[in-house]
Amino acid sequence: MGNTFFFTVVTVAFETAIGVWMAIIMNRNFKGRALVRAAILVPWAIPTAVTAKLWYFIFDANGVLNHVLGQQILWTSGEWASRWAVIIADTWKTTPFMALLILAGLQLIPEEVYEAGKMDGASTFQRFVLITLPLIKPALMVAILFRVLDALRMYDLPAILTGGGGGSGNATTTLSILVVEQIRQGFNSASACRPSPSW
Repeated sequence: MGNTFFFTVVTVAFETAIGVWMAIIMNRNFKGRALVRAAILVPWAIPTAVTAKLWYFIFDANGVLNHVLGQQILWTSGEWASRWAVIIADTWKTTPFMALLILAGLQLIPEEVYEAGKMDGASTFQRFVLITLPLIKPALMVAILFRVLDALRMYDLPAILTGGGGGSGNATTTLSILVVEQIRQGFNSASACRPSPSW
């Protein structure tokens, strides 16, 4: 259960911070904005099982990431390395979802509010803290709630990426993985206790 809460807190925190940044970029008027929005949403559209396999090859001992870093990190079998592998893959996969919901909140903010802030001498940071954050709070809370509920039932990503183990054998085991294992053990026990039919 500790792994589940750890993954939930860390991934949701990363996804919220990066999602706000991505939403602000997507909300600006610039040439090619539609293409940028479509590109940002691609990871979210990819099925989780495919995402897990993709990152499995990236995190391989002889994979792309170790080659880029010049290191030999056991991303899918080291205790903390496997946890961070799950966090990185999940953040990449679901941050676009957060950005999309936050973007919906940003688009409801009238431009006149920012203009008034500029006229009052508010800096860019002050406008973000005093205008943007309070006004996107409802959308932000909905996005965080959805992601917390989704992260608490995380199963397929760690199950495929690290086999549900990692490190000492349970470094990436989530509550959903434990439930599935208990169900399987129950079925196996019931099959073993069932008498063989006599013909």
